[in-house]
Amino acid sequence: MSSQEASSPEALAGRIAQGDVRALARAATLVENRAPESVALLRRLFPLAGRALIVGITGAPGAGKSTLAGALIRQARLRQLRVAVVAVDPTSPFTGGAILGDRVRMQDHYADGGVFIRSMATRGRLGGLAAATADMTLLLDAAGFDLILVETVGVGQDEIDIARLAAVTVVVLVPGMGDGVQAIKAGLFEIAGLFAINKADHPGTDQFEQELRETLALGPRETPILRTVGTTGAGAAELLEAMRGQAARAPNPPWEHRLREMFRERVAERLPLEELRSAAAAVESRQSDPYSVVDRWLERYT
Repeated sequence: MSSQEASSPEALAGRIAQGDVRALARAATLVENRAPESVALLRRLFPLAGRALIVGITGAPGAGKSTLAGALIRQARLRQLRVAVVAVDPTSPFTGGAILGDRVRMQDHYADGGVFIRSMATRGRLGGLAAATADMTLLLDAAGFDLILVETVGVGQDEIDIARLAAVTVVVLVPGMGDGVQAIKAGLFEIAGLFAINKADHPGTDQFEQELRETLALGPRETPILRTVGTTGAGAAELLEAMRGQAARAPNPPWEHRLREMFRERVAERLPLEELRSAAAAVESRQSDPYSVVDRWLERYT
């Protein structure tokens, strides 16, 4: 078999199905870079997906999301679960890559063959997720991982995309946030399936939890609150079981949201960058209006 045949979508999909980690890493690069062959690969792998528990971990920067994810990995591995982590990080303005390295933050698991960790840069996308995050989770699901943790950037109220992707969304909070619960963005209350008060060994945890419970009591539904200490692993086992229990009771997010997003992305990818910049300049100078520009694009690309 030639090298070209060995790296074809069909061959790559077969190697991934057999547990080839190098093939998985190669495929992850294709998916993140939105390479044309990644679509053919994902088409072949799609029938194998649909079994993994996808969990979103979100919250403000500094809440200890990565440390808590590491504690969850340890608990999952004790249960013989294969774990994948997609850590979505801010983009470096110089290289276009992820600024924070997940292997630095989760280095304890780097040598574990049952753990696969991948960092992805947002590359300017809002909403807390990289553009290819959904495709990456599909790839990891098809590769046979039992638990997929998607750790988002931590951008606050805009961080709602994860709720459309994950079966369970864990919002990580910490006591001592200045104005307490009032400092939490409203969007996080809406997407939370579970609240994890991390760094719960810090002063003010009791008061913070009480304020959180009082605020949640005003909402339309009850949301479980758990205490964790990511650095020691305290509460991680209970959080993992709560995640699994909630996923067992609730269906996965409907595909209609993901299909709509995929359609938007595929159409946008057809648009040449220079044409986008030219149209933006025309709109900014009032030589054209944005509605006419978008209508022309829709006629051409749909």
